[in-house]
Amino acid sequence: MPLDKALTLAKGNLLQMAFMRRIFLAASLVSCAAQITVDSRPAVVLDGHAARVAVDLGGGSIVQFQIAGQPLNPLTWTSGEPEPAHPMGHFLCLDRWGPPSEAESRNGMPFHGEAAHVVWKVVRAPTHSGGEIQTALAATLPMAGFEVTRRMRLSDGAALLRVSESISNTNKLGRVYNMVQHPSIAPPFLDETTVVDANARQGFMQSSPLPNPEQPAIVWPHALKDGQPVNLRNLTNDAAPEVASFTIEGEYGWVTASAASKGLLIGYIWKTSDYPWLNIWRNVVNGKPAARGLEFGTTGLHQPVGILVAKGRIFDRPIYVYIDAGQTVTRSYAAFLFKIPSEYRGVERVSYDSGRLTLHERGSGPPRDLSMAVGDLFGELAPGQ
Repeated sequence: MPLDKALTLAKGNLLQMAFMRRIFLAASLVSCAAQITVDSRPAVVLDGHAARVAVDLGGGSIVQFQIAGQPLNPLTWTSGEPEPAHPMGHFLCLDRWGPPSEAESRNGMPFHGEAAHVVWKVVRAPTHSGGEIQTALAATLPMAGFEVTRRMRLSDGAALLRVSESISNTNKLGRVYNMVQHPSIAPPFLDETTVVDANARQGFMQSSPLPNPEQPAIVWPHALKDGQPVNLRNLTNDAAPEVASFTIEGEYGWVTASAASKGLLIGYIWKTSDYPWLNIWRNVVNGKPAARGLEFGTTGLHQPVGILVAKGRIFDRPIYVYIDAGQTVTRSYAAFLFKIPSEYRGVERVSYDSGRLTLHERGSGPPRDLSMAVGDLFGELAPGQ
């Protein structure tokens, strides 16, 4: 091996070792209960009687959400980036969704922001309290000037995960930003039979040219390829259009992915006031579905901040948010799993009423509602709890 190549490889190995030591140090600041590895990477794990959740500390991604005792995990996707901290599974896009400007990129700002590229620390080890397993994590985004605190509550008796994330602006000035949840499902859960449903409405394709990408407009679940309709509920051997963004109407937004052949459904629900956009990403590799992004957030335009500010709104919806100096903003969502029969047809609608979450099956025939008691899904969890 040439000397320069050997030195480069050695440098890379040393950097990775140093990074892993930093993650282990972060984990060691709390009790031994949080010092767990998943796929040889430091993680925090919430184990309930009904479900299991794991968060990778190298980027803060939720990399496991599965029914207890069952191996199938929808969140197996990884970006494959060489850096030890990189997006995986369900990751957080913050302070942006999409690319930085050329100048920001030269200064080191990564795609989708810093949150999935920094070390997260456990500030509260997983503990059982009130029928839940609770934990708290935190991260610092130095370029954005943000501090992030994530509080997670896994129900002990149901496959239900509640997440609340608080963003604090440590800059001396206010600024615009975006925050998008990026759940990414992948094989073996994802295949040609997996069906995505949502209560999305009017939308547009990211491939449409600026300055008016909302022309032509589309309506969920359809998009366009070469002028022909494409049903986004399904993905087989063609990813086009790769990304389409939709508005959400009503008090709550929701999205589900059902793999009837595998007997499992994963879903998310959130307040539309927190996240008014749903973005659907589709990825195919070697003619097979490789990933689907079920991304809900504060924006529907996948562009640098300068373009967002110039555009302002799409379908009269904001495409960025503002946070003042010293301000803290909190947003929440819930994730859930259900076992489903092999002939399950997908979700027609989701209702959340009187502390109960119900999924109503699509299509004719006898209804087979999926339901669980969830209580107050979006009640605030105080930092000390």
